[in-house]
Parts: sequence; structure tokens; C-alpha cells
Amino acid sequence: MSRLVETVFPQRLGISFRWLVASSWTTNLGDGLMMAAGPLLVASQTRDPLLVAAAAMSFQLPWLVFGLVAGAMADRLDRRVLVMAMDAARAVVLGGLCVVIVTGQVNIWFVMAAMFLIGLAEVFADTATSTLVPMLVDKSDLGIANARIQVGFLTANQLVGPAAGAVIFAAGMAWPFLIQTVCVALGVVLVSRIATPRGPVREHVETHVRQDIAEGLRWLAGNGPVRTLALVIVAFNITWAAPWSVMVLWATERVGIGEAGYGLLATASALGGLLGTLVYGRIEKRVPLATLMRAVLASEVVFHLAMALTTSPYVAYPLMFFFGAYAFVWGTLSQAVRQRAVPTEFQGRVGSVYMLCVMGGMLGGSLLGGLIARQWGVNAPWWFAFVGSGLTLALVWRELAKIAHADEVASVPRDEAVQTAD
Repeated sequence: MSRLVETVFPQRLGISFRWLVASSWTTNLGDGLMMAAGPLLVASQTRDPLLVAAAAMSFQLPWLVFGLVAGAMADRLDRRVLVMAMDAARAVVLGGLCVVIVTGQVNIWFVMAAMFLIGLAEVFADTATSTLVPMLVDKSDLGIANARIQVGFLTANQLVGPAAGAVIFAAGMAWPFLIQTVCVALGVVLVSRIATPRGPVREHVETHVRQDIAEGLRWLAGNGPVRTLALVIVAFNITWAAPWSVMVLWATERVGIGEAGYGLLATASALGGLLGTLVYGRIEKRVPLATLMRAVLASEVVFHLAMALTTSPYVAYPLMFFFGAYAFVWGTLSQAVRQRAVPTEFQGRVGSVYMLCVMGGMLGGSLLGGLIARQWGVNAPWWFAFVGSGLTLALVWRELAKIAHADEVASVPRDEAVQTAD
């Protein structure tokens, strides 16, 4: 057992990182239960499509509205305490939801309010959690550290949680939310074991939150590699979200996949992602970072083309496995590159901008995908994704070498950089 633990969580990452991973995996299991139980609870209260969509948006909206504020607060407060406070708040709201369900007082409006509050607390908790990783492990180990966290997300949140949540919900409407409450509360206890310096990462905080946000945006705008990486993430999320927004129509109408088979597409993707994160450490040791970034983004372009051409479910499933494998390698790699380059006191603010890039790109891509599919058919978004991602990759191909080593660019003193340029 000790050898297995050492293989999965090398001792050099530290005991505090193990506590962080344990907390992440535990809360991800609870969140995975809610992925299925939440929509089922909404559907039990209303069949109005508009209200169902509004309930989903009430959970996602806090990321767009409060994301930048959450990043600023992570750079102003004790990050460990912030994670504990926000997860404790989530546990309280979830506990209240359980009480309302058990007493038979639940209604769609209470559910929507609860989902908004849970989503709001999650924004602050997740933003602060992401800043703890570079505080606990060395820069050289950020890749493997993020990969280990991703393993828990894929296993608990994507594979086990949703399936278990649906089964448990059928046994009793309140049970999945009660279990999630316990998972989140246990996450608070596990985070409390992490050893980080007490207090905020900035010694003196006398500025307004708006000034902090503006300062973070200026830092990002002034760092070429990190800024370019953000733009790449926006562009590739737009091209990715366009076909995924109409995936269910593409799968059923063009490829001939039924409802049960459609669910297996996500499973294939998650299994591929699990493989990608498990082997990430070996890949990072053997492949230069710039080469790896180019290979992964090129895989995205090829994936879109292959999906545009296929009409067979026997091809679609392996392609989705392939997608999951390279996509989670990219997610782990891009996050590690950013964390290495961004100073500790800016991790929260810059990280929140990246989350806005992800969410904004997905929102814009989904809208485009719907419009393109309506005009030219459900397969057209895949062609849009292929062309768009290909052009983006061609434009940033040479810049990826700088992005891969953005920490070296960021670490060069300003005076030295000026002399080198001269």
C-alpha cells in the first residue's frame, strides 16, 4: 500500500498536498452526485423548459458575475481559511436543502436559490483551492500535482458521481444531497490539516477590490506568453463548444446513436481523460513542453476533422476516448505553465481571468454552434471547429515555445530584459 501511495502521490509533493488532494477528491464525489441529482430535483418540481434552463444557469451564473471578485479575494485573504469558509457555507446551504426536501416544502424557486448560493460559494472555494497548489509543491512538480487532482475529478465527478447520484436519488430524493453535505463538510476538515503560512499572501492590503482586479488585469496584459495563452484558451473553447452545444443532435441524427449510447460518449471521454492524467508525468519528462503543447493542440484540430467526417458510432466512441486523453493532458499542462509563470500574489486574480476565458469561450461557442447548426445542419459546427482551431494553431504555433516556458520569461528582471532587447 505504501508503494502505491508513493507512486500516486510522491513524497516530494509533501503531506499537505496529500491533504489537499484528499479534500479535492472527497468534494468532487459530492459534486458528482449533484451533477445527476440536481437536474433530477429540478425536473421533479417543474417540466417548464425555461425554468429548467434557468435552474442550470443559476448554478453557472456566479462564475461570470463573481469570478474576478473571487480571484481578488483569494489574493487578499488567507487562502486556506477562505476555502474552508466557502465549503462550510456550501455544506450549510446543502443541509438546508435536505431539510426542505424531507419536510416536503421544496419548490422550484427554493431549488434555484439554493443552486445559486452553492454555485457562488463554489466560485470562491475553487478559485482559492487552485492557488494552494503552487504554494505547496515546487514549480517542477506542478504538472504531476495538477494531474493527480484531475484524476479525482474524472473518477469521482465524471464517472462515479453522476451514476451514483441518479441511483441514490431514486432511492430517496434527499439522500444524494445529504451525502454531498457530508462530503463537503469532510473536505473542510481535510483542508484544515494543510500547513500554509497564516494570513494573506500579501503583507499589506490597503487597496479596493476593484483596484486589485485592475492590477491583475494589467499584469496579465503585460505578460506576453501568459496573455497569449489566455487568448488561445478563449479561441479553442469557442471552437470546442460550438459542436458540443448540438452534440446530442449530431449523435442521434447523423451518427445514429441512441439515448443510452449518447451517455457512453461522455464515459468514453472521461476514460480517455483518466488515462491522459495518469500518464501525464511520464509524458512531461520525455517530451519538451513546447512540442507537447503543439501536439495536443494539433490533436484537437485532427479530432474536429475526424468528427466532421464520421457517420459511425464505432468510430465516434474511440474518437471521444482520444479527445478525453489529449484534452486533459492540455488542461493539466496549460494550468501548470500558468501557475509556474504567475507570481504567488497574482495567482487568484490571473486564475479567475482564465476561468472567465473558459466560461466566456464556452458561452460564445455554444451560441455560434446553435446558429451554425440551424443554418447549415448539425455537422457544420464540426467544420467550423476544424477551420477555427486550425487557423488559431497556425497563428500561435511559434509563440507556443514562449508560452511553454513563460515562467522563464516572467522571472527575467525588467532591467535585464531591457538590456537584452537592446
